[in-house]
Amino acid sequence: MDYKAEYAKKKGSVEECLNLIQSGDVVVFACDGNAPLSFGAQFHTIAPRVQNVKVFKDFTNYYPFPTMDGMEGHIFTQGFFFGRDMREGLPKGNSSFFPADMSMNAGFIAENHPTVFISSATEMDENGNFQIGLSNMFEPGSLNAVRSNGGRILLEVNPNLPRVNGGIEVHVSDVAALVETDTPITLIPPKAASPEEAEVARNVRSLVHDGDCVQFGIGALPNAIAELCMDLNDLGMHTEMLTSSMAKMVREGVITGKKKNFLPKEHIFTFAGGDEALFETLKTNNQFRITPGSWGCDPFIIAKNDNLVSINTCVEMDLMGQIASEAIGTRQFSGSGGAFCFTYGALRSKGGRAIMAFSSKSAKGFSKIRATLGAGSTVTIPRNYADYIVTEYGIAHLRGKTLKERANALIAIAHPDFRTELADEAKKLMWV
Repeated sequence: MDYKAEYAKKKGSVEECLNLIQSGDVVVFACDGNAPLSFGAQFHTIAPRVQNVKVFKDFTNYYPFPTMDGMEGHIFTQGFFFGRDMREGLPKGNSSFFPADMSMNAGFIAENHPTVFISSATEMDENGNFQIGLSNMFEPGSLNAVRSNGGRILLEVNPNLPRVNGGIEVHVSDVAALVETDTPITLIPPKAASPEEAEVARNVRSLVHDGDCVQFGIGALPNAIAELCMDLNDLGMHTEMLTSSMAKMVREGVITGKKKNFLPKEHIFTFAGGDEALFETLKTNNQFRITPGSWGCDPFIIAKNDNLVSINTCVEMDLMGQIASEAIGTRQFSGSGGAFCFTYGALRSKGGRAIMAFSSKSAKGFSKIRATLGAGSTVTIPRNYADYIVTEYGIAHLRGKTLKERANALIAIAHPDFRTELADEAKKLMWV
């Protein structure tokens, strides 16, 4: 096969490629660093000529089509993370949230019989292959399902995307149509930790030891924790998201993987997002390996790592240990992601620790530790799996504790402004 001739035959405009979308199609948009931004920006233009097109998309990237009037009955958007565009489209009947853990996302998409897969990808190599290497959350399973269903693969070819060890290879012969773009990789600027978050980070640091295998979330607090862990030796990595701070820990020799019992010296992740240095590191260090979310976020795979330390944050929790990480009451703001997967995996890991870290007050001045969660609140992590809870006021170890012991421990690390109220509520509920 003449790969260059095949490439030229399939190259077109965004409009020409979108003409391949038909009524009744189930379309999967790749996520985060592999999001097809050009296709997403114009996807709404097909609405007048199609009926009942269903789209799966990510949290991070904002597209017009979920938010616009006139989409109902034409394009319906759903996702495992409820991004701002989907939240705006909800009152218009354009979108809905799909509850699922990260390890199950690809399987649920396959059950919906996807017919179109759209992604950005690297330039084609000499063997006719493109690569999808910055997000493998549900992309591998979705792509395979589209192939099995005899569907169509549409690509945005972007020279700015790096090839990554473990990325998905897509041959030009499998591509229905492609466009060329030159879109810079979306960078995530660092956020400075508040004084309260800095204190939380210091408390978390006491729970992380040389040789542990770590998973950090994203944001100012996880970044602050990572900075305080820079004095540790031979950490391992098995994480959902590869962040700037984790890439820095690899560059500076803090994360080496030498002590990992499972896949030693391999830095396992499912998607990447951060600063320019992160993407440069991915280009040059083959110890990083991106894996499908169905595998890398499977709690039974995670648990194969001894001393797995999972560090995440949440919206709020109650005195029983129920943790809400994705919604405020009935208002969905994000998704479950890998929060439960890594918590459960850490608890099944030999020597593992599941850490939930947050400042004791919300930005609006409310206590994040509540007597009970609000009506309709979503529990991301059930109380049975609550382990270490960390605020700026200390550490509460809940695993193996009664409700009375949990309530007392959590009240002790709540903000002082709310402790009396929490204690009174706990007495009414007969927990203390």
